[in-house]
Amino acid sequence: MDLAAARRVVIAPDKFKGSATAAEVAAHLAAGIRHVAPAAELRLLPVADGGEGTVDAATASGFARHEIAVTGPVGNRVRAAFAMRGETAVVEMAEASGLRQLPDGRLAPLDAGTYGTGELIRAALAAGAKTIVLGVGGSASTDGGAGMLSALGARFLDADGRELPGGGAALARLSTVELDGLDPRLETARVVLASDVDNPLLGEHGAAAVYGPQKGAGPRDVAELEAGLAKLVNVLSHTIGEAAGRAERSSGAGAAGGIGFGALAMLGATRESGIEVLLDVLGFDAVLDGASLVITGEGCLDRQTLHGKAPAGVAHAAQRRGVPVAAVCGRLDLTAREVEEAGFAAAYPLTALEPDPARSMANAAELLERVGAQLAADLL
Repeated sequence: MDLAAARRVVIAPDKFKGSATAAEVAAHLAAGIRHVAPAAELRLLPVADGGEGTVDAATASGFARHEIAVTGPVGNRVRAAFAMRGETAVVEMAEASGLRQLPDGRLAPLDAGTYGTGELIRAALAAGAKTIVLGVGGSASTDGGAGMLSALGARFLDADGRELPGGGAALARLSTVELDGLDPRLETARVVLASDVDNPLLGEHGAAAVYGPQKGAGPRDVAELEAGLAKLVNVLSHTIGEAAGRAERSSGAGAAGGIGFGALAMLGATRESGIEVLLDVLGFDAVLDGASLVITGEGCLDRQTLHGKAPAGVAHAAQRRGVPVAAVCGRLDLTAREVEEAGFAAAYPLTALEPDPARSMANAAELLERVGAQLAADLL
């Protein structure tokens, strides 16, 4: 493939977790490229796949950032943001209900909830959103989305008619769900669940069993959370009928502690690939017009990348337009053949310049600029 004449370059990386945001990665690569190819026309479009960094990617592409105070995972007050352009809002659950919002990083697998995510959705509706892209990932909780729905007006009551506290463990005491107070604006809003997780809500491949341990849940905690989620499905089945069971079995219901279930069952959400949704929202196809090269990447390029993560989504979209793609990563765990089969014309790991992982992460900015320069020398 002859890239010698490439001059218009789209730089569309995801974050390098622990080292640099997607916007920072794009900026450092651009700085390196300009040293070698100052005449190149560069278009920076940081991306995300629905997880952490999704709102930042949207604001970097021109969405307005709206920051508000919301309820954190364990009732703590936190600052969180959603992004908005026109009538489309991008809501990232990690902003309000993610692990990073736990006080002092103390895990709370039984008590953490998603109320703040519901507050973000409510704020987006108040701002005029008709389409809400709900990016999920990095969740601190396993509450089936009950907290989110509570913030939107649903009531989750025990046998004495008292509202349950937040968290997945409390769902074991659930007796009744009242939906009369659910925000009426949801009836006309389109909700898109941006997630690449295809787990159901319950069972050995469900939210509690697979992801609970990542949030600090031991075996007993997992069993308790599973029981709570099962009770949620059972009670909702008496409230909304068969739709609850269908949602529980749906691909993606187990996403982010089961918030996928809450969105599918109660918000009428449709699940779509996180990166594909975000690329559409960011107008990636239009950005490709006239492009000769796309550069994407993430912290580690490995087999997980091939299953719907941001760089693979970028490569797929660029391939459809016949635009070659180069990948930049902190670490490369793919063979040369796998890189090629994934649609990348070349891959540039930072570890090729700095083999020590700790130093590579600490000096990511400098290394990214060096890689940008090397990439420009090779391909531009």
